[in-house]
Amino acid sequence: MSPSTHFIASWLVASATTDNARDRKLVTLAGVLPDLDGLGMVVDVGGGWITGNYEAFNYYHRYHHYLTHGWPGALVICGILTLFARRKLRTALLCLLTFHLHLLCDLIGSRGPGPEDFWPILYSRPLFRNPVWIWHGQWPLYGWQNGVIFAVLFLLALWVSARKGVSFLEFFGRRVDSTFVKMLQKCLPAGRKPAVVREQ
Repeated sequence: MSPSTHFIASWLVASATTDNARDRKLVTLAGVLPDLDGLGMVVDVGGGWITGNYEAFNYYHRYHHYLTHGWPGALVICGILTLFARRKLRTALLCLLTFHLHLLCDLIGSRGPGPEDFWPILYSRPLFRNPVWIWHGQWPLYGWQNGVIFAVLFLLALWVSARKGVSFLEFFGRRVDSTFVKMLQKCLPAGRKPAVVREQ
């Protein structure tokens, strides 16, 4: 699934399970950071643009779902994030949860454009070869299913933001988040009485 879907889904989990802004952000990041191994796309596009030879670069397809989409990546990413947490054990477990939610979402909805273009989860890479998870019902990354899932999660996130008094925009600063939440609370009946006071 797309990074935006991973972000919203992870934030929803974090908003329901954490009690402070720092841990909420860390748990959300754990659900997005597995896609670090997809940054090869920047090299592919940039290198191709500079050299004029796009075929010479293939880092995205070589390393995406290879370096940080397995348990070794989970231990490194979640371990580093936990160092910055307030409630370390709880945050570590929740980071592992959102990390694996990312893998599940990719397993079910990250197929390429062709009907046989499956994208498996190489769960022990880059250390070991097996296990390899693949689901032959995997739908395309840009399929309507992912669009519907994102729309539902986004609407749910708006409702939760209005209720809790804090939104997924807190990553971009308190002022942006506060302005957005106030607007939501005026528009949504659920937002008239925030359930949670914003943390300092």
